[in-house]
Amino acid sequence: MDQLIQIQKTSGLKGSINIPGDKSISHRSIMLAGLSETPVTVTNFLHAADCWSTINCMRALGVTVDQDKDGVLTVKGNGFYGLSEPNDILDAGNSGTTTRLLTGLLGAQPFFTVLTGDASIRKRPMARVITPLTQMGIKITGRGQSRYAPLALSQAEQVTGITYNMPVASAQVKSAILLAALYANSSTTITEPIPSRDHTERMFETFGIPVKKEGTTITLEPVQKVTAPSRIDVPGDISSAAFWLVAASIIPNSELELINVGINPTRTGILDVLQQMGADITITNKRWSGKEPVADIVVRSAKLKGVTIEAEIIPRLVDEIPVLAVAALFAQGQTVITGAEELRVKETDRLKAVAQELGKMGAKITENPDGLVINGPQKLSFAVCESHHDHRMAMSVAIAGLAAAGVEIQNFDCVKISYPDFFAVIDTLRQG
Repeated sequence: MDQLIQIQKTSGLKGSINIPGDKSISHRSIMLAGLSETPVTVTNFLHAADCWSTINCMRALGVTVDQDKDGVLTVKGNGFYGLSEPNDILDAGNSGTTTRLLTGLLGAQPFFTVLTGDASIRKRPMARVITPLTQMGIKITGRGQSRYAPLALSQAEQVTGITYNMPVASAQVKSAILLAALYANSSTTITEPIPSRDHTERMFETFGIPVKKEGTTITLEPVQKVTAPSRIDVPGDISSAAFWLVAASIIPNSELELINVGINPTRTGILDVLQQMGADITITNKRWSGKEPVADIVVRSAKLKGVTIEAEIIPRLVDEIPVLAVAALFAQGQTVITGAEELRVKETDRLKAVAQELGKMGAKITENPDGLVINGPQKLSFAVCESHHDHRMAMSVAIAGLAAAGVEIQNFDCVKISYPDFFAVIDTLRQG
């Protein structure tokens, strides 16, 4: 039976929100801490389904992860060479990050592993990770001529460093290569066409692993151990903050303060685009959390105008395109999104889903092979929409409903993937 939730139109949003921990950094904190000889405390970890997939996989590899009553984690690894062969198939759930990053890490280990995920993961392309890892001497066999999970990773005789020009900018592919490269017999050099998010490189530096960067080229020397910090404070996730940035911008009489948001420059495309659209956004209290920049953000309602979003900025806001499409529906003029074909291989085909679900509310959106064209402003009506079991679709449709005439969302429970409290936060912020 479908799970249904109804969102009512609101006359304004006001309040402060502690933004939940960054999903990308939460995954990486557990993986790297699991290679340490000393315990690592992780605060503001994102207690969502995707990140717990990584915890459960690392536990199956012999890493101890304990949680206290406040949700603070303590990770106890067995050293850089301390992972052990799992007794069963590892299940990454719905997490593409878990699947792709662990493929790199486990491919370099001296044991056999099988890695799978849910129906969505088993449809997502893995060849882009398998191709460079195979060049490194890692043995990977997968379904559909080694293009899809489940993936079987055989004992690596020797991991060899490579020079690799990435055909598409992807933080997950880059990170998989870097994790394998830690165990290689020589240096590895990766060149990206456009810089993708750099949380792995920053996390490596936090763990005493030197990373050399020059333009879009990264060089990594293999290491024998990691030097872990005693504590990692995970910044709030700007991809989760994005829903409130758009909501407060398009709903009149709104003012929100977003606390502890990561403002890593490889992730702040959402801020750049919204400010270009005319959003009223103020960034305050800039500070550092380890190697990651953090700030508080105040956003107030504003009149938005249409903009052009092109391929160069897409890696910096790829997860925010669905909610930016909602913003475009309330903006004056045309918004054109190009170079976003990567969205077709996410949890669902997000370009198709955005056009289809917002279309049910009366939106007229032109869907192109690599993007969307939206003329605004448009009048939206109440509709019953489907999440496609995609957390970012469910939340984007909810914001559209809040700003327009309400919405009913089928299969809304997928928000647990990245923002378990999302609908509860709406209730605390609404002003009538």
